Amino acid sequence: MSEKIYFNTSTKFSFKRTLVNLSTRLHHRVAPRHAERTARKLLLTPVRTKPKNQSPQGIVKGYVESKEGKLTTYSLGSGPVWVLTHGWSGSASQFFPLMEHIASRGYTALAYDHPAHGESEGAFGHIPAFVNGLDAILDSVDDVAGLIGHSMGTASAIECRHAKLVDKPLLLIAPVLDYLDNLFGSVSRSGYSMRLFNAVVDKLQQGYNYPLHSIDPYNKLKLRQSATIIVHDEADKFTKFSVSQRAAQEMENVSLVATQGQGHGRVMKCDQVMSSFDKLVSKS
Repeated sequence: MSEKIYFNTSTKFSFKRTLVNLSTRLHHRVAPRHAERTARKLLLTPVRTKPKNQSPQGIVKGYVESKEGKLTTYSLGSGPVWVLTHGWSGSASQFFPLMEHIASRGYTALAYDHPAHGESEGAFGHIPAFVNGLDAILDSVDDVAGLIGHSMGTASAIECRHAKLVDKPLLLIAPVLDYLDNLFGSVSRSGYSMRLFNAVVDKLQQGYNYPLHSIDPYNKLKLRQSATIIVHDEADKFTKFSVSQRAAQEMENVSLVATQGQGHGRVMKCDQVMSSFDKLVSKS
């Protein structure tokens, strides 16, 4: 159900949406604790998708312990490490074609499944868990050359304060720079009770000591000094191309590569992503 909530872009009237709103509001009013437990499971449980691409020859599967449990990693190549971080309900397998390209350029491509995603442990997914997972991955390697993120993985990467990322180049694919607007807009469009959603968020904030209002990828990207390239499809239905366009216009170190017909997922292995990686490498 979370997939239908977060990836629902329809703004048309829906009788089903009205029913969802009425039923979740009533549930919260009649049995608040049960409603919150149900909502937590519904809203914070990503879909564990099957591998999107065939495993490249020579890929090495490993594991890294994190605060969120054991994370499954996938490494290809040798040399300085480029870390790859996927989005909500995604998996490391989405990066396999790009990992082959990275390895061919003399680098190590290190992708991993986020907590509660792919083959990693964990029951729930959210930004604090994503950040904890990325911290653990960065702790596990020494020579970090840069980071590549997709969708929600870009938000958690920018949120991450790990020292190994401070001055490193970023390649952001279909980024969600307006994270809070995107999140609340998606839940609102689904018809789900916003009061119940806020109750789940409050528990999450308290448990991780991570205020939701502090999540601000757009303005935190402004503070970064290293080179950043955004690759974004103009017709992306899930993250706003216009926000990426504005970031490139306002931020000196950010450039935008626009694509057409690649959508939100296919863009991860398009030619423009490969050439943008090459450009970042040549700059560094």
